[in-house]
Amino acid sequence: MAEFDYDLFTIGAGSGGVRASRMSASFGAKVAVAEERYLGGTCVNVGCIPKKLLVYASHYGEDFEDMGGYGWDVGQKSFDWSKLIANKNKEISRLNGIYKKLLTDSGVEILESHAEIVDQHTVSVDGRKVTAKYILIAVGGWPVLPKIPGIEYAISSNEAFYLKELPKRVVIVGGGYTGVEFAGIFHGLGVQTTQLYRGDLFLRGFDDDIRKTLAEEMRKRGIDLRFNMDIAKMEKSDDALKATLTDGSSIAADQIMYATGRRALTRNLGAEKAGVALKANGAIVVDEYSRSNVENIYAIGDCTDRLMLTPVAIAEGMALANTLFNNKPTKPNYINVATAIFSAPNCGTVGLTEKQARARDCVVDIYRTNFRPLRHTLTGRDERTMMKLVVDRVSDRVLGCHMVGPDAGEIIQGLAIALNCGATKAHFDCTVGIHPTAAEEFVTMRSKVAE
Repeated sequence: MAEFDYDLFTIGAGSGGVRASRMSASFGAKVAVAEERYLGGTCVNVGCIPKKLLVYASHYGEDFEDMGGYGWDVGQKSFDWSKLIANKNKEISRLNGIYKKLLTDSGVEILESHAEIVDQHTVSVDGRKVTAKYILIAVGGWPVLPKIPGIEYAISSNEAFYLKELPKRVVIVGGGYTGVEFAGIFHGLGVQTTQLYRGDLFLRGFDDDIRKTLAEEMRKRGIDLRFNMDIAKMEKSDDALKATLTDGSSIAADQIMYATGRRALTRNLGAEKAGVALKANGAIVVDEYSRSNVENIYAIGDCTDRLMLTPVAIAEGMALANTLFNNKPTKPNYINVATAIFSAPNCGTVGLTEKQARARDCVVDIYRTNFRPLRHTLTGRDERTMMKLVVDRVSDRVLGCHMVGPDAGEIIQGLAIALNCGATKAHFDCTVGIHPTAAEEFVTMRSKVAE
């Protein structure tokens, strides 16, 4: 008789939990996964995928404006928010089914219920106790809203995906990925959009040239960006919301959306009962192999407060499966992880920012270009693309690549491979570009930025 009911019991069927579970099963482990909300987690349901679909929708407004320069005229145009949301929901439902099939085809047992840790090897699922050699926590995070007067009138990005009507005026609070992306989405769909951020400049942690360039481009589009600003309180009247700001002024809106961060979804999980150490923000403390301070309990993804990106959670899940069940101890790689912001325009980045490189006492050379995309030579649109390289002067290695402009994410992905291979500026210089593309600018920058 087996000592435990399962080799691995995973709590949370998001991207990381699903990858860890099905790969562990493929290595011969007996695996169960519990999920109380929706298969696929944040990314599939209220994150990356539906947000990118809304981003696509928001681009058509500008495309219709631009097409005249290319001789096109399709007549009267209209937009149906309810149709977009219905189609989005249909696609998400399809993806939920794919995740279910991935798990069941791998032999993973799915328990669509709340799971709570009882002790080091025991989990309670709807009152039924099961045991596992290893427990994996992959519960993700949840939006955090501040405790201010009237906060009950605000929504988070979770609710924004299911609004019954498109608001005419929206205020977005927050300056991370979600805030800038939704600002572009709403504005692109014709909504009067204001974005507030309590700091001097949004996208903290990104290269300053990305931050400054994106702010300029968003303002050109007509998005009302207000930095060093926050909401002090909210009130509701018959037909509107009123936000009183920290400078005493006020804004009227139909919706106020907070995108001010997420917190690990570890409440009511029972991790403390097993002695699992948590950070002050509720995130689970783990080592390089995603193991908590309790020997057989692991955690991956957003609930660990490391790099909160879907591909990173997937990589952590794969590393965990290899470590526990494939006799191949593996640490997740956090070096040169590329990321994109699907703002208007897009941003892409990989490697060190200029500030980070200088903080490491690197002597760096900076290469930067700013140009009007070829497409807009006929549209007349005043949009600029910015590209930047951070190069170690001593070794000639490219330490960071940064971009603001169309398809930034698609372009930066290839550069991430180059950086992980140790590419130098000389390698970039001897690479023949594809003409005419924006991407070729990364291999044709020759002039250093004057210090």
